Amino acid sequence: MKIIVCGAGQVGLQIAKHLSDERMDVIVIDKSSYLIKKVIDELDVAAICGYASYPNVLERAGAHDADMIIAATMSDEVNMVICQIAHSIFSIPRKIARIRSDFYLEENYSSFYRSDHLPIDEIISPEKEIAEGLLKRLGVPVAFEVTEFLDGAAVLVGLTLKEECAVLSTPLRQLSELFSTLNAIVVGIIRENNLFVPNPEDELQTNDSIYIFSDKRDLNRTIEIFDKKSFIGKSIVILGMGAIGLNVARMLENKKNEGINVKVIEKIKDRAVDAADLLEKTVVLNGDGLDTEILDEANVGLADFFVALTDDDKTNLISCAKAKSHGCKFTMALINDPSLDKMIATMGIDSFISPKSITVSSILRHIRHGMVRSVYSIGNGEAEVLEFRVLESSPIAGKTLKDIDFPKDSLAGLLKKEAEVLVPRSDTKFETGDVLTVFCLRGDISKVENLFQVGVDFF
Repeated sequence: MKIIVCGAGQVGLQIAKHLSDERMDVIVIDKSSYLIKKVIDELDVAAICGYASYPNVLERAGAHDADMIIAATMSDEVNMVICQIAHSIFSIPRKIARIRSDFYLEENYSSFYRSDHLPIDEIISPEKEIAEGLLKRLGVPVAFEVTEFLDGAAVLVGLTLKEECAVLSTPLRQLSELFSTLNAIVVGIIRENNLFVPNPEDELQTNDSIYIFSDKRDLNRTIEIFDKKSFIGKSIVILGMGAIGLNVARMLENKKNEGINVKVIEKIKDRAVDAADLLEKTVVLNGDGLDTEILDEANVGLADFFVALTDDDKTNLISCAKAKSHGCKFTMALINDPSLDKMIATMGIDSFISPKSITVSSILRHIRHGMVRSVYSIGNGEAEVLEFRVLESSPIAGKTLKDIDFPKDSLAGLLKKEAEVLVPRSDTKFETGDVLTVFCLRGDISKVENLFQVGVDFF
């Protein structure tokens, strides 16, 4: 597949890297010679310095025979123009645009993005998706990863096991016997920085980081089994009113629960004024999140959550450490540089959120083959969680789990049959209309996809 990525900023670079790792034919365009040099130095892709909204630049990038274009520049309007030119002049079949502003994303304007108006096939908004993911994490603060599948009926959570965990040294097959009514399954384990798909005889160990699929209705019980005590926070302080921070604050205001108290801190005065205009129930403070006086003014010491969402990783880390020292119960930092992950625990910070996996996952949903309904990238792309719908001509339709040759480094997660969510057993039959989640390491993704490919007659 030939894909043109417009924009070599953080989002574009992450997308290009992942697509390159997938052995796609990738061409990156950016007006910055510095960013283009960075792309050439770091990635095995072609790169062109120029304005991606110029037809002659797109032509140099091979737009005439491109299969997809991803417009991921920092300007919503430029991304829209790129998609229009890709459609009108080059007839590129798939057009994806990054849109940051909420005002372009309002539901009542959705009909605008059609082939007879503005021809954008898919819109990605990493800032909005990161904000949504962050709110899910705050709902399960003990987890290092939280994402939903099966239309919200299933949750993938990541937990790190401590010495007090009651199910350590227990073979996984016994867990299903001990908790026979629990709709949950361990699908991945990270041990000593090595991610693997467990087999039924594997035992959990102290300091393992595990990925568990749980029926949403059983989530609290699932967390309790692994000795994690969750709590519900009512007071939140947010540092940084960029696109992500503003999205989080607005989403919190829209929550029905009236008991949530939100305060935000923004260093740049103009941003603080804009936030105050847009937010109706939120206290907005203009000041430096590293300043002890502004933290005291926000009552950080009495807050349940402190979330640092500035565009500077070091500011996020230091402010979270200061909030923790003030007495805040739970702190979370937005971290773009993966090399800083190891500093989280040493600084006493409870959790972090990385835009990378969320951004990549939003793109992968649109390039995966077969009947993929959803996809989530784990870590640095070491694994993926895919959600498939079983169709009549799918190879697994009508077969039981024991009759399907799943690849070695993959594991079936939760299955949705009509309204029922369950852990598939050896005699579970996959029928047309079922939706199944699968956890698989990178090397087995294509093999798993082949199990769900439909016949040519489907089209």
